[in-house]
This record gives sequence, C-alpha cells and structure tokens, in this order.
Amino acid sequence: MQDTGNIKGLIKLELIRNGKVIESREVKNTITNASLAEMSGLVGNSGSKTAFTYLAVGTGTTPANATDTTLETEITDSGLARAASTVSQETTTATDDTLQLLKAWTVSGSKAVTECGALNAASAGTLLGRQVFSAVNVVSTDVLQLTYKFIFAGA
Repeated sequence: MQDTGNIKGLIKLELIRNGKVIESREVKNTITNASLAEMSGLVGNSGSKTAFTYLAVGTGTTPANATDTTLETEITDSGLARAASTVSQETTTATDDTLQLLKAWTVSGSKAVTECGALNAASAGTLLGRQVFSAVNVVSTDVLQLTYKFIFAGA
C-alpha cells in the first residue's frame, strides 16, 4: 500500500449589495510551490514558520500558476486591502480536514476584482494559494466576502 494525499483549494466569492447577495461564484484554487515548505515546517514544528491567516484580492489577470509568489496586482485601497481572516476548521470528508479562511470587506470605492490569494503575513509573506477569475465589479458600500477552503484530502 502507498500513502497518497493532496491539498485541494476551493474559493467562494460573494458580492453583497444592500444586504442581498447579488453574485456568488465558486472557483478552484491553485496551491503554490512556495507554500509547501511553509506547510511542511508547520506540520513538523520545524523552523519559524507562520500560519496562513490573511486574505487579499487584486486586479491581476495573468493565470494562476504553482510558481506564483504574490498576487499580480494586489489592491491596497478602497477598503479592499489585505486583512486577517476568521480562521476555522471545517469537515469536508474527515473531521476537521479543511482549513477555512473567511473575510468580508466593505468597499469604499469602485474596483474590478479579478484575483485573490491566501498568505501568511500582513505584508509580503508566503502565498499559499492564488486564483484568477472574471471580474467581480464592486462599488462603494458593497461587501465582498471571500471564503477560502483548503481541503487536506487522503487517497
């Protein structure tokens, strides 16, 4: 027998306007190569590794790739700056096999959001996952809610 496993990512984006969800979509995530060393260090308590608890959005359009280390064009204004998320464990297949990061931004400008990512620092840091998608057009007073799930799946 051989042990196998992988990490799957699932992202849910919700655009909320005047208290109502007007757009909701789910996209798959791309796990980055850079995050693998960070995750193995966290599992083995080796070195000074940092947990992934931050979410960011951007306007980049270059397709996500495992070699990505940052968002292409991270948004730092309009109420959409990188922020700490609410972190929890969820059950997908086995008890607590999924890391969930949740953040709701209240928008203070207008943007066409086309990418998102999960990181382990308030600035710079290691990028755990990134994805690009068709534009979610937000305007002032909208709420953009991002739910990032990392599912640690067995064979």
